[in-house]
Amino acid sequence: MRVAIVHDWLVTYGGAERVLEQMLSVFPESDLFSVVDFLGKGQRGFIREKAVHTSFVQKLPFAAKNYRSYLPLMPLAVERFDLSSYDLVISSSYAVSKGVLTGPDQLHLCMCHSPMRYAWDLQHQYLKEAGLNSGIKSWIAGWILHEIRLWDYRTANGVDAFIAISQFIARRIWKTYRRESTVIYPPVDVDNFTFVEKKADYYLTVSRMVPYKRIDLIVEAFSHLPDHRLVVVGDGPDFHKIRRKAGKNVELLGYQSFSVLRQYLQNARAFVFAAEEDFGIAPIEAQACGTPVIALARGGALETVRGLDRDRPTAVFFEEQERESLIRAVGLFEANREKIDPQWCRVNALRFSPSRFRAEFTDFVDRQWDLFRAVRIHGKGPKETYGSG
Repeated sequence: MRVAIVHDWLVTYGGAERVLEQMLSVFPESDLFSVVDFLGKGQRGFIREKAVHTSFVQKLPFAAKNYRSYLPLMPLAVERFDLSSYDLVISSSYAVSKGVLTGPDQLHLCMCHSPMRYAWDLQHQYLKEAGLNSGIKSWIAGWILHEIRLWDYRTANGVDAFIAISQFIARRIWKTYRRESTVIYPPVDVDNFTFVEKKADYYLTVSRMVPYKRIDLIVEAFSHLPDHRLVVVGDGPDFHKIRRKAGKNVELLGYQSFSVLRQYLQNARAFVFAAEEDFGIAPIEAQACGTPVIALARGGALETVRGLDRDRPTAVFFEEQERESLIRAVGLFEANREKIDPQWCRVNALRFSPSRFRAEFTDFVDRQWDLFRAVRIHGKGPKETYGSG
């Protein structure tokens, strides 16, 4: 069985790349394709130092820094990958890679991190943040995204079965493509985060400082809670704007090494998380350290932490991305802190280990391959075998 894995773009080691790393460990002999590959020499360990088959976008002017500007060309780029010699094609997609062309004698499975957010339900948010919500540029951007939506919806028909990274994304896949999916939670390197039971007297948030992470909300809320210390780790475009909102009890540390970050996670009184994420790795890393979480009750957090209404709680939720809602949640946490055992946090985090992901992913691929062979060998129709998958 010849296997090809297609990833959107290779420029950093983020959440989607952690999933790709484990997929490559399951299929170490697979060939890897990506629209662009700008990983440096010291960044290629997670792809096993593989040679990457890239598209024509790789050679376009200024692509290394502005590859996203070539989004209108990326559908054509992935369609030009010749995958006709492969039996199994696995796309790792949050943008365009699921649009690769495959035939009826090839099995195409899609690990969907999310349907393209900026082309679907989050279009207006992204255009506003990019300053493209008015004027002629907004019309041009809107038309481009309209065309990409049509292409994105059509290419969903070329996928034989979808994997979603959370129930939240499974609902988004259904809403966007009207396709059901199997949920396999992404891998989190929980063994790299040591459990510490006794906590220090500070709250912590860790994030890249971009608008949707809502670090500004967290800083503003704690600036109105002068008796509670907040430590903020991370850098990004909004750093200086957020620093202007910080009270004396808020400490912004900027970028920190992994060892420093881990130490802060291990000793924090609670980890604060205000983003609506597709999955969200940071709250799981915090729980792996035995650290409780205060999280927005939306997105993947509803699946990765356990609220006070459940057995063995690990978190307190707040309902709205508003200052007063978060302030109330901090008060609720302080009133119920003794109900959250750090050991429960650790046990809950272990549900997301890399070994668990590899086992579930392997089982999914094996089952889909058996169904696919039934189509070819026994002459059954796809609907008789794939069902809703």
